Amino acid sequence: MSADSRRRTRRRPVTSEASSSKWQALPTEAINPASVGIDKASTTDIVDLMVAEDRRIVSAVHRERARIAVAVDLVTEALRKGGRLVFVGAGTSGRLGVLEAAEMSPTFGTASTLVQAIMAGGREAFFRSKEALDDSYESGVRAVARIRPTKRDVLIGISASGMTPFVRGGLTRSRKAGAKTVFVTCWPGTELQTVVDVTIAPAVGAEVIAGSTRLKAGTATKMVLNMLTTIPMVRLGKTYGNLMVDVKTGSQKHRDRARRIIGLITDLEYDDADALLHDARWNIKAAIVMQKTGDSYAKAMSRLKAAGDSVGDAIGEDAEARLRQVLEAGKSSR
Repeated sequence: MSADSRRRTRRRPVTSEASSSKWQALPTEAINPASVGIDKASTTDIVDLMVAEDRRIVSAVHRERARIAVAVDLVTEALRKGGRLVFVGAGTSGRLGVLEAAEMSPTFGTASTLVQAIMAGGREAFFRSKEALDDSYESGVRAVARIRPTKRDVLIGISASGMTPFVRGGLTRSRKAGAKTVFVTCWPGTELQTVVDVTIAPAVGAEVIAGSTRLKAGTATKMVLNMLTTIPMVRLGKTYGNLMVDVKTGSQKHRDRARRIIGLITDLEYDDADALLHDARWNIKAAIVMQKTGDSYAKAMSRLKAAGDSVGDAIGEDAEARLRQVLEAGKSSR
C-alpha cells in the first residue's frame, strides 16, 4: 500500500460525542421494516404504505386515554382558577405547540395570554429551523422563567424523542415554580416521566422515514394536543352542545357562523339572527340568552356570569335535544 493510500484510509480519532449514540435505541429513530424499499416503490404503493402506518396512530393515542383524561382535568382546573396553559417545545414539536396556542383565541374567544407557546429559537424558528437551539437546557430554563410561571399554571412539554434538553429545562423551571407539568412524547421509556405530573406517550413505532418525527409522531402529538385544549374549553362552557358559542366574529366566515348558530338554536331567520347579534354586540352567548329569556344585553351578560358562563345553565335548556331535532329534520327533507 502506498503512503498516499495509507493517509487516505487512516481513521480520525473518535470523539466522545461519536463513541456511542444515546438516540439509537429510541423508537422514533428505528428502521421501519415496512418501508426499507420505499425508494424503489411506486407512488401509489408509498401512499398505501403511509396510510397503513398512519392507521396505527389512533390505537396508540387511544391506549393513552386514561393519562390524557388526567392531564385534561389538570388543565381544566388550572384555567378555571385563573392559571395559564403553556406549551414548550422545539422543532416540529414546538411548532405544534404554537399552532395549538394560536387557535384558541379565534375558536374559543380566550385571551391571548391564557394559552401560550414557547418554542426554542422563538418566532424565527417557526419558519426557519434552528436545530442547535434544541440542545440548550439553559435556554429552556430561561425561556420559561421569562413568563414567570406560578403554581396556578400548567406547562406541557412536547418532545417526540423524549430527550430534548430545551424542553427538559422548561419543565424543570416550571416544577420549581410549583406549576403542574405534563409531558407529551412518543417514547414510553422516557426518564422524564419520573419528574412530571403526567406523561402521555403514544407508542407509534418506527417512522416511514427513519427519524422523521414530523410524520406519525407529529400526527399523534397533534391528536393529543387537540384533546388537551378542546376538552377543557368544553368543560369551561366555551361550547353549547357542540357549537362554538364563544367564537370570535372578526371575519365574514365567523360572522356567518354566528348567524347560523343563532338560527339553529332559536329558529330565527338569517337576517333576524343578524339583527339580534348586532343588539348583542356580536356575543353569541348573550344573543341566545336574550332571545330565550327576553333579557336586555346587560341582563343577559349578568345571567351568564351567574351561570358560570354556561349558556345551558343560563337558560335552563340543554342543546342536545334541539340539535338532534335539527339533524332529524335535515334527514327527512332529503
